[in-house]
Amino acid sequence: MFPDGSVEIMPTPAAVRKAQDMGLDLILIAPTAEPPVAKAMDFGQWQYEQKKKQHEAKKKQHVIQVKELKFRPNTDDHDYEFKKNHAIRFLKEGNRVKAVVQFRGREIAHTDLGKKLLLQFAEDLAGIGAIEGQPRLEGRNAHVIISPVKATIPAKEKTEKAKQQAPPAPATTPA
Repeated sequence: MFPDGSVEIMPTPAAVRKAQDMGLDLILIAPTAEPPVAKAMDFGQWQYEQKKKQHEAKKKQHVIQVKELKFRPNTDDHDYEFKKNHAIRFLKEGNRVKAVVQFRGREIAHTDLGKKLLLQFAEDLAGIGAIEGQPRLEGRNAHVIISPVKATIPAKEKTEKAKQQAPPAPATTPA
């Protein structure tokens, strides 16, 4: 294919010669096709456009991160709630959460408390996140990974848009 839109079937040396006469490069588009498909164009310009497309695609993608929260088997209620609220925020942002219970010293004898804590944590996040597998004990740590539920991410965006577009409620005065 040539810049003027014409399409011809010709031997490779003739196509290369014709492209050079026009001051262009011959680029193979589909080398496995029968006959191979080539296009006459400026190679430097083509590379520039490809790099620009990749950059735009990379800009639009969202990288999912794994956020880690550490607990101990005897974590206090306030600390637990504080970390649970962080996990809710992470899940609403679209990130995965890894909850880890660290056992130190003789605490390793009570791994059942750590697993119970992780299951309770996953149950508290049930509407926002889904647990990936059961709690696993690896060395002196037990962990579970919780990923966001797909429905929670668009719902957050919808509520924010609704708040921005909704007119303020009329003020009522007591009678």
